[in-house]
Amino acid sequence: MADEIDYKIIGNDMQLVEIELDPSEAVRAEAGAMMYMGPGVRMETSTGGGLLRGLKRAVTGESFFITSFVHEGEGKGYVAFGAPYPGKIIPLDLSKFGGSFLCQKDSFLCAANGIEIEIALTRKIGAGLFGGEGFILQRLKGNGMAFVHSGGAIVERDLAPGETIRVDTGCLTAFEESVGYDITLTGGFKNALFGGEGLVLATLTGPGKIYLQSLPFSRLADRIVAASRYMTNNQREESSGIAGIGSNALGGLLGGDRSF
Repeated sequence: MADEIDYKIIGNDMQLVEIELDPSEAVRAEAGAMMYMGPGVRMETSTGGGLLRGLKRAVTGESFFITSFVHEGEGKGYVAFGAPYPGKIIPLDLSKFGGSFLCQKDSFLCAANGIEIEIALTRKIGAGLFGGEGFILQRLKGNGMAFVHSGGAIVERDLAPGETIRVDTGCLTAFEESVGYDITLTGGFKNALFGGEGLVLATLTGPGKIYLQSLPFSRLADRIVAASRYMTNNQREESSGIAGIGSNALGGLLGGDRSF
């Protein structure tokens, strides 16, 4: 049985979740996610059940170790966890979804003590090879609260039986196990090469609940890398010629470089 915890989500675009703990209650979190905690809360870092469990988490993109925060004081305790980049935190009551929920790698934030993080293999080879996250998804299993993080805004959809939706693979955050997951080609040579949306799309078939994210971390990282390359190229162009040599020499001398 997972611990029954109370919580509140704070913030709009850079959210954190604050967990309220009764005496002896605990919450488990990805290493490095903690923001602050109250008196009487003790941290305990371990593999969470042996070497095999640690290896399973590492394969799914999480840390080998997991940290438990146990309230050993009297009265109410609290501990808060922050999202790793701009976006929203999704609370999942696993008891309402048959005791398990699937999510993409790196999306797990924290969960009540008793929730397990397992490996889930996609059902079809095509989804594994081209689904953007490989064969491996995360399965959050238990009967309590778990929290996952999504980038940007959240889109929550309840798919009816047989209803399908096609999604960019990076925009899929989490979904019920009752939802069918497969990939389809975007179609057309020009679409694949010049459409900018990737070669494949994830096809989800109901029934079940799905959560989508508007800003996958991969897109954010690509834009940051592209911007850094642009700035680097501009700096090189601006520092070319005699004036550039002089400024570089002056900067080196001021910085302690004696190679001039």
